[in-house]
Amino acid sequence: MVDWTEKYRPSSLSEVRGNDKARDALAEWAETWEDHREAVVVHGSPGVGKTSAAHALASDAGWDVVELNASDQRTADVVERVAGEAAKSGTLTGGSGGKKLVLLDEADNLHGNVDRGGSAAITRLVKEAPQPVVLVANEYYDMSSALRNATQDIEFRDVSKRSIVPVLRDICRREDIDYDEDALKAIAEQNSGDLRSAVNDLQALAETDRKLTEDDVVMGERDRSQGVFDFLDGLIKTHGAEEALQAAYDVDETPDDLLNWVEDNVPKDYYGDELAVAYEFLSNADIWLGRVRATQNYSYWRYATDNIAAGVAASRQHDHGGWTRYGPPSYWRKLGSSRATREKRDYVARHIAETAGCSMATARNDVLPFLAAMTHHCKNRELTVAMAAAYEMQEEHVSFVTGSGETTNKVESIVADAEELREAAAVDHSGGAFEGAVRDDEDEDDQDVLADDDEETAADDEHDSGDDDSQRGLDEFF
Repeated sequence: MVDWTEKYRPSSLSEVRGNDKARDALAEWAETWEDHREAVVVHGSPGVGKTSAAHALASDAGWDVVELNASDQRTADVVERVAGEAAKSGTLTGGSGGKKLVLLDEADNLHGNVDRGGSAAITRLVKEAPQPVVLVANEYYDMSSALRNATQDIEFRDVSKRSIVPVLRDICRREDIDYDEDALKAIAEQNSGDLRSAVNDLQALAETDRKLTEDDVVMGERDRSQGVFDFLDGLIKTHGAEEALQAAYDVDETPDDLLNWVEDNVPKDYYGDELAVAYEFLSNADIWLGRVRATQNYSYWRYATDNIAAGVAASRQHDHGGWTRYGPPSYWRKLGSSRATREKRDYVARHIAETAGCSMATARNDVLPFLAAMTHHCKNRELTVAMAAAYEMQEEHVSFVTGSGETTNKVESIVADAEELREAAAVDHSGGAFEGAVRDDEDEDDQDVLADDDEETAADDEHDSGDDDSQRGLDEFF
């Protein structure tokens, strides 16, 4: 059977439901693209129609689509190949004015060595591509600040129940399915703003019965996870080991997050020996989770869950009746308060990893401390400029690494000099962001000319020694 989410994907922006304001903003962005020539980030929860809206826009405008999916290995080479495809004239295949829409899905999922160089290449793409670019993301602030600063953004909100029901009603009519209105309302209600999931549920129910009633929807509703607070209440106060383990499987939390919840809340009721035994089980769970992170073998998760749920329940030695105010893990609050700092750290570490070909962990733990020591308070200005150029740093990143004030004249001038150094390096080494490599024979001719004119250029080299030293510093970083 054909997937209905594809079969009934909107073919025009006018058919996009539930996000009229965002739809109109996207249409306006496309109509005025020649004036601003900026890329746009379309972001929002999964299933609200972001990618469908981008395809519908291209259909309305008569643009071909050049798409780079998250399943592709988005290295710098792949991104630049896509940019090259986008740069080709579209007149041979039709289109409006020869334009093509470059579409990058899951733009918030660029990290690690798998996408080595991809993030920087995409940033260059959105700044320099001769065609319209749409980035699609679930979490806008998971994207790098450089990418956010180089783009416009349009937020797609969750689709309301009132907007989902007419879509389901239209599909039922097209598929000749009898339905009760309450059945469609129930499907819309249980999918909480996710239009794609609502259509999938409708298709699953229609496969078994051509007449949909509200009872069919309730009986066919997918298992819903219980709330974490209900789980904690049962785990700490009443459940036996087996019951607690089963309840853990019904909670929509990973074992890592579940460990944080239990670790922070179990001392609110447990005490003495039972608390010590419970923490021993939680310690064992943490060991198993460490093995998951080290080996990427997620079958170990079940052993962690055994200790978190069954182990803590089995540790109970006293009656813990009454009501207890449980709360989210304090670890999360600490992460929230330090988010801005971590974003700066990870931005720099990501660029170090892409440039040096190392892991993010190595960049954070081994390289960053040396950079901080060598550029402390920007005392070695030449090196600080080269660092900022090599890792595409803005004022906030230079301030983070060097410990200097973000808005000081010194930091601002360093970032300005770094930008000039990057532009000079791009001209010298690449001939443009998306052009091919310089031919070897041209390199050899250049070397011959330099050898012949060595004596003549000696004086110039001495005069420009400051610029050459900066360029050498940038070369070393690259």
